[in-house]
Amino acid sequence: MPTKATKPLAHDHAALDEVLNQLQTALERGDVAASHSKLDLFWARLAVHIRAEHLHLFPAIIDSSSCSSGEQTLAFTLDEAQSTVGRLRADHDFFMHELAQAIGILRDLLKATNRNAIDEGTRTVRDTVLEIEKRLGIHNELEENKIYRWATTILDEQEQTDLANRIHAELANRPPRFSLNAWSNRLPIGL
Repeated sequence: MPTKATKPLAHDHAALDEVLNQLQTALERGDVAASHSKLDLFWARLAVHIRAEHLHLFPAIIDSSSCSSGEQTLAFTLDEAQSTVGRLRADHDFFMHELAQAIGILRDLLKATNRNAIDEGTRTVRDTVLEIEKRLGIHNELEENKIYRWATTILDEQEQTDLANRIHAELANRPPRFSLNAWSNRLPIGL
């Protein structure tokens, strides 16, 4: 269950899943232009999501767990927090690397005329997206069931509100090439 601080991120997981489904539909149809467009949107939205976690959520978890007083009993240790954040960061690196390669393939396919090359490239991207989807499911579960919950146990009400505001502002800070409608059809407003 997302907390006040992590609700925008949990909501963003659902929005990312929606874009991922649209991407997979475009790939299944063999529509290179639509696949490129959806992959670009997914890549950008995921990058913004990751940026919000790296700049705001992860430091809040690590800082609060390392500064916890002896009076406060945490449901996790500093080592566990650092290990979990390390694993999530490794996943983020994997996602960004694989998506960069996939976008490069689709960019080249936009200029291609050879049907076999287009089919092979689309198949490669589809396989990459399926791998990302599988790893992303496990990744999001870890975030939602550990990191997001931990924010409730270590941050007081004001800290959660401040974190939620910083996260929301980061998620709204999208690349200029995306219109508000294309970007934020599911972005929570006024959290």
